[in-house]
Amino acid sequence: MTTLSVNLNKIAVLRNARGGDDPDLTTAAEACIAAGCGGITVHPRPDRRHVTPNDVALLADLTRGRVELNLEGNPFAPPRPGYPGFVELVRRAKPAQATLVPDADGQLTSDHGFDLTRDLGKLAPLVSELGAVGCRVSLFIDAGMGEGFEAAHAMGVSRVELYTGPYAHAFANGDFAVELQCCADTAQRALDAGLDVNAGHDLNQKNLDAFKRAIPRLAEVSIGHALISEALYDGLDRTVRSYLAILA
Repeated sequence: MTTLSVNLNKIAVLRNARGGDDPDLTTAAEACIAAGCGGITVHPRPDRRHVTPNDVALLADLTRGRVELNLEGNPFAPPRPGYPGFVELVRRAKPAQATLVPDADGQLTSDHGFDLTRDLGKLAPLVSELGAVGCRVSLFIDAGMGEGFEAAHAMGVSRVELYTGPYAHAFANGDFAVELQCCADTAQRALDAGLDVNAGHDLNQKNLDAFKRAIPRLAEVSIGHALISEALYDGLDRTVRSYLAILA
C-alpha cells in the first residue's frame, strides 16, 4: 500500500501567525498518526516561516519507532542564525527519509525539481553524507525527466519524488491525460532504474485516485496544503482516513 505522509507545515504557519503554541504541532501529528498515516513530513525553511529546528527535534522524538519522519529541504541553503543548515538538521533528527528540494530561500513553495543530468555531480557528496546518517535519500524531480535515474541510483539515491503541481493544475482544468501519462512514464523510468517513486504537491482527494491508479507501485505521497485545508471542515482524523481509503 502507498504510504501517506502528512505534511504539517500549514499547522505551523497558523501557529506562527498568532504566536504562542496553538495550534500545537505535536498534537496534530498525534491525531494524524492515530488516524493511520504512515509518515509525517515537514519542510523546515531557513526563514523559519513555519516549522523550526525545535519543531523538527520534537517531531523526531514523537515519530521515532512509530511512523516515518520525512524532512524536506534545500541541501545547499547555508546555515544562519536559528537555522543550522539542512544537512545538520538531518544529522540531528535522523529521519527515515531526507527529500532534497532545489528551492530558493524566498520561494513561496516548491515549484520545480532537480535536473538529474545537470545536478547529480554537486548532489553526490551530500547524498553520501546523508546516507551515512542512516536515512533514505529522495530527490524532488519534474515529471518528464528522461535521463539520470541509473546514475542517481548508483550514487546512493533510493527514491525520487515527482512534482505533481502540473498534473493537479491540469486535473482542475478538466484535461489531465497528458500530464498524468507524463508522470506515469517518468515513474516507470525511475522504477526500471531501481528507484522507488514518491509524489507530492497539490494532490488532493479529487485528483489522487486517478494518479494512484496510473502509478500502482507508488511508494509514498506527501500531502499537506490540501489535507490541512480539508481538515478545517471535516477534522484531521476523518480527512486522513479518507486519504487512506483512496490509497487502498
